[in-house]
Amino acid sequence: MQQLESRSDEELERETKHRAAAQAILGARASDRYDAKTARAHFQKAIAAARPQERMQLRRMADASLALAERRAGDLKDSLEKLGQEAPSGRQLLALRFMGLIAPPPGSSIALRARGILLAIVIVILLLAIGLGLVELISLPFGGVGLAGGLLLGFLLVLAVLGVLALVGRRRQAKARDKAEAARAG
Repeated sequence: MQQLESRSDEELERETKHRAAAQAILGARASDRYDAKTARAHFQKAIAAARPQERMQLRRMADASLALAERRAGDLKDSLEKLGQEAPSGRQLLALRFMGLIAPPPGSSIALRARGILLAIVIVILLLAIGLGLVELISLPFGGVGLAGGLLLGFLLVLAVLGVLALVGRRRQAKARDKAEAARAG
């Protein structure tokens, strides 16, 4: 299984000796891309190709991966606990729930998609209002700033803050990834 994880998707598709493991890896990769339909198809192929004693573990793995792909935080936590793995933290589950609100899974109703679009618009307006408020507050001792200039400066301020947060977040992710790889290797 470890050797198969380093292979490309095309190589895994062509795998014949360890077909069940290859299809399970493809299913997990599809769920990481939030593609539930493809993940489900790969896991069905993996379960069909697996030996009977491996099927229960593959079903549990499929449940966890599909819960992630379909953005179901509660089901993800339960299925990971059944697998014997550490459940995601509360913040990670909150982020998954929030993502499910903003970008519902494919095949969702029009109302859920509209809710996601409206929520994204409200968030953008709220961030612009916070940026405008901060710019107005900072510029007040200097005579203030007009609405158009304040909106532009507020937008730039929000972009700068989000850029810094993204940079810090990527560094933290890279550090955590390196730490996890070191723990797996040694």
